[in-house]
Amino acid sequence: MSTVPASSDADVTAAVHAARQTAPSWAGTSPADRAAALRAAADTVEAATGELAALMHAEMGKPVDEAAGSVEAGVGTLRQYAELGPVHRGHALAGNDNAIDLMAFGPRGVVAVITPWNDPVAVACGLLGAALVTGNTVVHKPSERTPATGHRLAELCAPHFPDGVLSLVNGDGPVGATLAAAEVDVVAHVGSTATGRSIAAACARTGAKALLENGGSDPLIVDAGVDPAWAAAQAATGAFANSGQICVAVERIYVHREVADAFLDALAAEAETWGGKIGPLVDTRLRDGVHAQVTAALEAGAQRRAGGGVPDGPGAFYPPTVLAGCTDEMAVMRDETFGPVAPVMVVESFDEALKRAADSPYGLAATVLTPSMSHAQRAWRELPAGTVKVNAVFGGAPGGAAHPRKSSGHGFGYGPELLDEMTATKAVHIEAPPSGW
Repeated sequence: MSTVPASSDADVTAAVHAARQTAPSWAGTSPADRAAALRAAADTVEAATGELAALMHAEMGKPVDEAAGSVEAGVGTLRQYAELGPVHRGHALAGNDNAIDLMAFGPRGVVAVITPWNDPVAVACGLLGAALVTGNTVVHKPSERTPATGHRLAELCAPHFPDGVLSLVNGDGPVGATLAAAEVDVVAHVGSTATGRSIAAACARTGAKALLENGGSDPLIVDAGVDPAWAAAQAATGAFANSGQICVAVERIYVHREVADAFLDALAAEAETWGGKIGPLVDTRLRDGVHAQVTAALEAGAQRRAGGGVPDGPGAFYPPTVLAGCTDEMAVMRDETFGPVAPVMVVESFDEALKRAADSPYGLAATVLTPSMSHAQRAWRELPAGTVKVNAVFGGAPGGAAHPRKSSGHGFGYGPELLDEMTATKAVHIEAPPSGW
């Protein structure tokens, strides 16, 4: 078991003060030098991939090979922002020929970065990289569920930057609340909707910018005419990967009646094979919440097709679970589950599926499996989600960025657009002094 020191309110205040004192000099560092520091940090993190993967495995249960892949993704993101930072620029405006008009950008100042446990290296590297390369100083609070991973990541990165540019505070919700309410200019958070709302309220009081990716309850639509076995494999990947502990995991499935029986049979079979691939949930507290949703659905009339029980013995493993006969009122179809659960509702038409998929307080991502190009077009235009995927539950070109909708947050996450979020734009108008001075 690893332990890290918990930060007091005084520790948080001191870290923010140090970041504030260092902000002007770091902002004045050339973009090329900031990028070089970020590249060096990426090299150091890459060299420690095995160590970080082992810590992640021990703290949140991700299999070591998958954890190593997450670290590699984080390294790639650091390097991406090292390349993008120096070419991030404002632009000139068409104005009077006797004047110069431009829109110039600069760092916002001090950025509080609050990151989750489910992918503690990759997510942190994205937010840290974008904030640092644009000239901001950062105070980072990783999740209390993965404190050793967050602490080691900071130890690897911080020496490549001047003192005070990247600081770490540790602790649970109250420490995060203290940081969010401190004298910072941006609070960038990836995590639960409840925490995101608290951060938004704190930022409303202080005037800081809130950059939030909150929870989701992402739908998957299985249209008529698809191969049921292929669709089931896609659904299983979306629902069971990382034990369902992914922000954009498939959380509710709407399947056309034409393919429903074959799809459910195939999905139940997929669940059996996935049982040997996934790790445990992060802790028994999360597992209890997941199981409570499953139990409530079964009591309300859902049918168990796979999984659905808490295994004997220690640990927090929960089996891949498939539920048929689900309804809109059930928590597994309405709320974020964050576990390896695939609840399925049968629908009579694509129109019905779209309507039900859109009827949610969340709007993070959505997936549509369909052979119809017209249905695909309707889906990405009509679904109120930041990301819409057609015929693949995961994937996408590097550098993609989206605006979450509704309770899932706001502001760009990742991609070149995250650099815009981390900077402030200033309109500048310059005229020559009058002749004769």
